[in-house]
Amino acid sequence: MADNDFSYRDKKVMSIGIVKELTGLSERQIRYYEKRKLIFPERTTTGIRKYSFSDVERLMEIADKIEEGIQTHEIRSELAKQDKKLKTKEVREKMLKGQLNAHFNTRKF
Repeated sequence: MADNDFSYRDKKVMSIGIVKELTGLSERQIRYYEKRKLIFPERTTTGIRKYSFSDVERLMEIADKIEEGIQTHEIRSELAKQDKKLKTKEVREKMLKGQLNAHFNTRKF
């Protein structure tokens, strides 16, 4: 996945109304998942929640797990493990790119 693909997915640009339409979840459910620390929308200066495409995907994954009978604390634990693996992978990729750039004396402009 290119860096540009990653950044657009994580931009917090959608309102709760749009997220509600995309996921089929109610505002109450979405807010509950936020309260349970399963998602982390940004807040504007006026307090409006903003969500990303990654948040929408995560909400759909959460809803599927809830439907399967998995408890929110179990989901939170699993998501934390997934996030840790992803961050570790990203760090490794950045280190490798840095090593390659240093070795071949290249730069990104």
